[in-house]
Amino acid sequence: MTDTVLSSHKREVIIGFERRFVMIGERINPTGRKLLAAAMAAGDYSRVVADAVAQVEAGAQMLDVNAGIPLADEPRILAECIKLVQDTVDVPLSIDSSIVAALEAGLAVYRGKPLVNSVTGEEERLEVVLPLVKKYGAAVIAISNDETGISEDPDVRFAVAKKIVERAADYGIPREDVVVDPLVMPVGAINDAGRRLIYLLRRLREELKVNTSCGASNFSFGLPNRRGLNAAFLPMMIGAGMTSAIMNPLHPEDMQAILGADVVMGCDPNCGAWIRKYREVPAPDANQGEGAGRRTGRRTRG
Repeated sequence: MTDTVLSSHKREVIIGFERRFVMIGERINPTGRKLLAAAMAAGDYSRVVADAVAQVEAGAQMLDVNAGIPLADEPRILAECIKLVQDTVDVPLSIDSSIVAALEAGLAVYRGKPLVNSVTGEEERLEVVLPLVKKYGAAVIAISNDETGISEDPDVRFAVAKKIVERAADYGIPREDVVVDPLVMPVGAINDAGRRLIYLLRRLREELKVNTSCGASNFSFGLPNRRGLNAAFLPMMIGAGMTSAIMNPLHPEDMQAILGADVVMGCDPNCGAWIRKYREVPAPDANQGEGAGRRTGRRTRG
């Protein structure tokens, strides 16, 4: 089966059908986070470091790093963040930008094999991003939309994904280094979005034989109890073939759902990850002291 191998200078992570689901932490992203954006623009990366550590401690196997701040020097900030995050944690990174110069700046300082986030099916984008991916030996997220926009028809999104995989091959990028984002639609707006996505994921796995990722939180957008809905969504998508997601690992409901799905799918050998996460540690017995554990009395028959 298809394995997408990614690495930092210290650790390797594999996205694959027979592997544990890979959680890519989303929080190093200034979009919608005014304090983080202001700090990054000012060269203060303390929040970036804190977010990196917290996400890895929560269980993220990779981190997405984005520096999209309006009117800021994004290539410089992204490169500085990537160097700092790699000095702080040992997991592989996803280099996230819509600006090609920023992607190249990040790739130039990266140590290991990163994931580039992202390329679409638009010809102009394919022609500038894919050569960068090949040049730096990276893998890439392929988003299933093109010049015509985002189609609600899963067969159209499949065709866009197929086009990107084929164009990547033209540049010498193998299919295992293309991770398709099939585009998660908000179920509050499109009632059968989940069913359509399951259909598309199965086609991507069985016909195109590619790994997949998504922005997991999109599914529950606009609805109450988003954590509960995401906790139902993620295991079902994993069962359909999804192999990674960009998500917030600080939400325990999502993490529990994913770890449970790994057990059900047989991707957690001996349930080791589940046991390490949820095993109850016996509380110390306050009454135990020297000689504890021996019987201090015996019932006798009389």
